[in-house]
Amino acid sequence: METFKLKTFNIPKLVGISEKNIEEHLKLYKGYVANANLILNKISELKNEPDKNAVILAELQRRFGFEFGGMRNHEYYFASLSDGSKEIEKDNKLYLAIEKEWGSFENFLIHFKFVAMTRGVGWAILYYDKVYDKLIISWVDEQHIGHLSGLSIVLALDMWEHAYYLDYIPSEKKKYVEAFFENLNWKKVEESFNNVI
Repeated sequence: METFKLKTFNIPKLVGISEKNIEEHLKLYKGYVANANLILNKISELKNEPDKNAVILAELQRRFGFEFGGMRNHEYYFASLSDGSKEIEKDNKLYLAIEKEWGSFENFLIHFKFVAMTRGVGWAILYYDKVYDKLIISWVDEQHIGHLSGLSIVLALDMWEHAYYLDYIPSEKKKYVEAFFENLNWKKVEESFNNVI
């Protein structure tokens, strides 16, 4: 049973992020999709005897969060790099929400890039909280630890070394963050925002 489908992305040649790094990175995304499906199938096989399979089921459930997070986070990441870079439009809802929250778009970029430089592997994520009509920037460890409950992802920046290891050494990851924003298609980010407000 294939519950989750592998998505395709139209990623052009990027500035500062090599085609080879994107190619290898997409292979990791493919693995997350495959593993998320594999785990769901295994849970389905074992769930009718939960007492007998308790330890295995518990580990599968724990692992599922990691694989699913890896799959979904990467879908936001690669979508935002698709179809060529496009600047954010200053009269749209996302831009206005960013200005409302941080005072200026430049302040938002400073804060987001600061969070992206958090030590360790994980993600810098811009969320939207519908309850409070508020944008929030947060760090997520690995793929799944620390996601903010009930919030929707608007923008996700992969800060695992696999996202940039062919182009930059770990001490140069700031250059990768700058390259990500240089290549960002803000129209895709705006779509993510408009779908959740």
